[in-house]
Amino acid sequence: MLFEKDMIKIKFDDLGEIEVQKGTSIFEAAGFIDKKSAKKAIAAEISSSKKGAGQSTLVDMSFILDNNTQINLINPGPDEKSLDILNHSAAHIMAAAIQKIYPEAIFAIGPSIKNGFYYDFELEGNISPDDLPIIEKQMKKMMGGNHAFLREEVSKEKAKEIFKDNAFKLELISEIPEKNVSIYRTGDFIDLCTGPHIPSTSRIEAFKLLSIAGAYWRGDEKNQMLIRIYGTSFFSKEDLKNHLERIERAKQSDHRKIGKELDLFSFHDEAPGFPFFHPRGMVIKNLILDYWREEHIKENYLEVSTPIIMCNNLWKTSGHWDNYAENMYFVEIDENEYAVKPMNCPGNILIYKNSQHSYRELPLKYAELGLVHRHEKSGVLHGLFRVRSFTQDDAHIFCTEDQLFNQIGSIIDLIDRMYRVFGFDRYHIELSTRPDKSIGSVKMWDKAEGILKDIIEGKNIDYKINEGDGAFYGPKIDFHIRDCLDRTWQCATIQLDFAMPEKFDIQYVGEDNKKHRPVMIHRVVLGSIERFMGILLENYSGNLPPWLAPEQIIVLPISEKYDKYSSKVYRELKKAGCRVIIDRRVESLNKKIRKAEMSRIPYMVIIGEKEEESSTITIRKKTGGEIREVKISDFLKAFKDIVNNRKIKY
Repeated sequence: MLFEKDMIKIKFDDLGEIEVQKGTSIFEAAGFIDKKSAKKAIAAEISSSKKGAGQSTLVDMSFILDNNTQINLINPGPDEKSLDILNHSAAHIMAAAIQKIYPEAIFAIGPSIKNGFYYDFELEGNISPDDLPIIEKQMKKMMGGNHAFLREEVSKEKAKEIFKDNAFKLELISEIPEKNVSIYRTGDFIDLCTGPHIPSTSRIEAFKLLSIAGAYWRGDEKNQMLIRIYGTSFFSKEDLKNHLERIERAKQSDHRKIGKELDLFSFHDEAPGFPFFHPRGMVIKNLILDYWREEHIKENYLEVSTPIIMCNNLWKTSGHWDNYAENMYFVEIDENEYAVKPMNCPGNILIYKNSQHSYRELPLKYAELGLVHRHEKSGVLHGLFRVRSFTQDDAHIFCTEDQLFNQIGSIIDLIDRMYRVFGFDRYHIELSTRPDKSIGSVKMWDKAEGILKDIIEGKNIDYKINEGDGAFYGPKIDFHIRDCLDRTWQCATIQLDFAMPEKFDIQYVGEDNKKHRPVMIHRVVLGSIERFMGILLENYSGNLPPWLAPEQIIVLPISEKYDKYSSKVYRELKKAGCRVIIDRRVESLNKKIRKAEMSRIPYMVIIGEKEEESSTITIRKKTGGEIREVKISDFLKAFKDIVNNRKIKY
């Protein structure tokens, strides 16, 4: 006989409410209401109805219920949450397959990552890309075997016994503060893991192993090198097919490949991680900076420039010494210690402190295109995306608390406006909160986080919380743009800082004639100019819109007979301010057109007998469309409208 105290209330977001006996699993509870929904779900999100309960938790469908609980079932889908669970499970299946083929393998970690998963492991021999199909075949056997993901909670002592021959797992176990740890069994494979996982291996419909790489244990170059295999999995074969096609398009759009083809930039062993910009690359970079300056003049920013090298005492005051030193370069000058700046903020503060300021001057907005240097490990360097020196389109606003809402609101508007000009009208926002290493009081942080939250919500913008990822001096709003391949890139950031003004003791004279502490807003719009340039190149596959293209127009005479008229057209276009070149090679027109297309030049001006006789030009666009004969003046009128208004489509 069941007593009332043995029963608990379970409320499903989509299925309704039910009373079940303590000890019932989520799968069973859902099945009592709707068996089809229970079988469809891959995991669940629970939150206790007890007063003071914390955030919701992701759990397996086999999770045992012993309290009144609110449950949201996680179903297969394209959302981040369900794909994360699927990919984490696929990582375990891959490890289980590797264990079957290479019993001597010692496994480290195997998390899900954006768009996939990986597993790191130690193995005496080598594995090549030719071995991936063999591992995939074994994974398919695992999936066909319909092996359950069985969770078990054990003491740390028992876990150490289970993984006694695995130094990686033993190290992880020793760092877990709780007395017990969770393990998962999938067939013969046992792993240390918090989960959750899909109910069984058969739930994976589509997967692909992508590549093999080397990876240091825990990302530390001092540790041993492990083998890392990357893969991806989806709930449908169609989703996998689309993803693999995106990967292939991304390979063709790789900015490193485009940079080499178009002679934009290069990297050299003499300065690893430091980009060398060639003439064509500098054209693009300067066009970006010209537009940046134009917008910042409109917004009343004052451009400044600060030294690249400053003394260590400055960085100790700012907090960089304690919180960022591992990312900095240091140098000794006249027996004194200096640092190469990783950020521009302390230099801007020194400019502010150089004069006394009144409330009438605020907000005071300093903007700096500052060259900063950050020490990146060689293994993470990646073209223009991850470099050791870059130009940051920085700005620091010194203002009163009363001005924060207007100032941050106008920055959000500026970011939106500038992104749209570059063709990025899709982005999302994240609010990043206090990290483990930070300066300033908790009260200060709570206040800053609350202000940013109110500003975002006041503008009716959707956002997500990114716990613990703020700058060490303040919380921040991060903007993640989405490109044409549906990839996201974190570029703009707005950081609210109450701490650094206090550490540097900066002040202004208020209306009451007393000294007050200003608030500091750190912000970038494009982020690293170099990285943003790489994003642009990949987004457009090198086919930049005319206002950004290194060469906008190429004149193509059909033969040498038309060199004189072609030269006249070239000079007229040049005089009008166009970035134009002429191809006088003794080649067929088709070969010249092909070369122009490979050079990603937006407009081709074709000159032949007809054009010479009628004093016209024939226009062929890189983007396609009709080939038409026009007067030079008519072409220039349309061309200037496209370039001056920075139009993406032309």
